[in-house]
Amino acid sequence: RSADLAINTPVGTAAINTSTTHTVGAGLNVFPRPKFQILGISAEEARAWARKVRAEFDLWAESKDCDIYRKNNLYDMQSIAYQGYLTDGDSFAVFRRKPTTPDMPYTLRLQLIEGNRVSNPLTDSTYVTGDPTGVEALNQDNGNRILNGVEIDTDGAIVAYWVSNQVPGEPITSMLTTWARVEAYGKRTSIPNVLQISNDTRPEQYRGVPYLAPVIETLKQVYRYTNAELTSAIIKSYFALFFTEAVTNSGSLNDMLADNGVDDPTEPVVDVSEYNLGPGTLNALPKGVDVKSVDASNAQSTFEVFSTQLIKQVGAALNQPYEVLMKNFNSSYSASRAAMLQAWEEYKLRRKWFARDFCQPIYEVWLMEAVANGRIEAPGFFDDPLIRKAWCNADWFGPTMSILDPVKDMNGSTLRIENGVSTREREAAEMTGTDLEENIAQLAFEKQLMEKYGMGLADAVNPSVGSKSEAKGGEEDE
Repeated sequence: RSADLAINTPVGTAAINTSTTHTVGAGLNVFPRPKFQILGISAEEARAWARKVRAEFDLWAESKDCDIYRKNNLYDMQSIAYQGYLTDGDSFAVFRRKPTTPDMPYTLRLQLIEGNRVSNPLTDSTYVTGDPTGVEALNQDNGNRILNGVEIDTDGAIVAYWVSNQVPGEPITSMLTTWARVEAYGKRTSIPNVLQISNDTRPEQYRGVPYLAPVIETLKQVYRYTNAELTSAIIKSYFALFFTEAVTNSGSLNDMLADNGVDDPTEPVVDVSEYNLGPGTLNALPKGVDVKSVDASNAQSTFEVFSTQLIKQVGAALNQPYEVLMKNFNSSYSASRAAMLQAWEEYKLRRKWFARDFCQPIYEVWLMEAVANGRIEAPGFFDDPLIRKAWCNADWFGPTMSILDPVKDMNGSTLRIENGVSTREREAAEMTGTDLEENIAQLAFEKQLMEKYGMGLADAVNPSVGSKSEAKGGEEDE
């Protein structure tokens, strides 16, 4: 039902797309942050290492070779995985290996799997009570329980996933459904083999809950109400007519419309079933038959008010304010910004856990291979888990919050830097999605270029930004 609402209802589609756009957007970018104090290197050495690692990672991540299907790069797969989680409750990624090529020195590949393909198996070694979509099964080989395709041991820890070759019960293919057991972690390395992208809300929860689950009924009613009002509006646009008997006519309406057995093409149509309703339709009528049009009394005056209240409830349940969900900013600057900030708290939270559950594990598995094949130097990487964790430390930044008033936002950014609650590097990443060092290098080049042609370039920021100037920027609050 959630997938149906995500595809076929405008509000459901808007909720899914808005969350995807602001949380992941064109993809989350890695900013390596090795903990140089633990590693015993200088800050400058750590920055040089981070620049090299980021370039190497982009070599793999920006190539479609990182996809087992060779259809998407990593940044596209982020959006697919996140949207799959929102629609189905969870999505999965399997680590695969392929031989290196002259253009791709890494063997790591990713295979994205729809959540519906992880299900209880029907095999000789498993016992399922009911059909494959049942809740629980039993692995008779080891006695482990299988909950909706997730195999757990006696402690409740996930040990394997059961993945089918197609969605069970797929009606458009005659292929026999089979299942493969994929261990959750490698036996020798303990490296994850499968990533499950889901946002758990309860203990002992092994499968995710669709994003639209709390508002399924409300969205369905809004959809039905909208369709009913749309149908009513379409009918009102027709030239609808009703036949009435004339007072002076002695015969009945049925007598006048009766078939007289004469097929005369010049005679008016007498079969009521042959009359059609539609915009601008005109029909000839027999003599003695009067016509009256239909004028519905319902003016649809309450549709917008009622539907708006329901959509506001949907937005509140999804932590997306109505203004952001419906892209409707008609209030003052303060109210619109408050709505954006409230929504942005939701997007930052979801981005944090998505980066933690999907992006960071992929980065760590890739970095292991990069160090192992000698393309990246990281002393002590495989000797001490703490050292490896220090090398793998990274931040992930994605799309920035929409700026309603650039002057006010820049003033706030400057004040945060001046008061030590933020850094230029973080502000550059969060406000524009750019790297501070790249910005400085580009500004230095532009300054040199403009001086070459006798043009001046201010070394300092505009004094109206971050200072006590009289420039206010934007519109005054209403």
